[in-house]
Amino acid sequence: MNQHNHEWDGDEWCWVWDENRCCFRWVRRRHSCKRERQHVHEFLGSTRFTEEGEEAHNHRFAGVSGPAIPTGSSHVHRIVTLTDNTDHFHRIEDTTGEAIPVGEGRHVHFVRGETSFDDGHRHEFIFATLIENPTGEDG
Repeated sequence: MNQHNHEWDGDEWCWVWDENRCCFRWVRRRHSCKRERQHVHEFLGSTRFTEEGEEAHNHRFAGVSGPAIPTGSSHVHRIVTLTDNTDHFHRIEDTTGEAIPVGEGRHVHFVRGETSFDDGHRHEFIFATLIENPTGEDG
């Protein structure tokens, strides 16, 4: 179980991985959360163009990943966001690949997939997350 904790007014709250829902939940804990540094990644990109002629278009998107999900010797993150909206939008929901080291103890994640099917089509996307903790400051 991967957890992140915060304390406000004596209450302790944790991000807890819920196997049944396949997502993290923010819960108040009566006992101490496992103290573990948790991180997320920013991401941004554009979908590939779809359709042809006057209907050809793409979409932009940005967001922040969910907390790390352990996978053996590495981890992945859930990505959930919506694209920009001209006359329609698409949902992006995927899981990153495992961590890719980029030096100085930092890493990124690769993501490749397709958007939801809306307005009669879907778009492909491919991007890398930004590094975690870009300033290098603790806390």
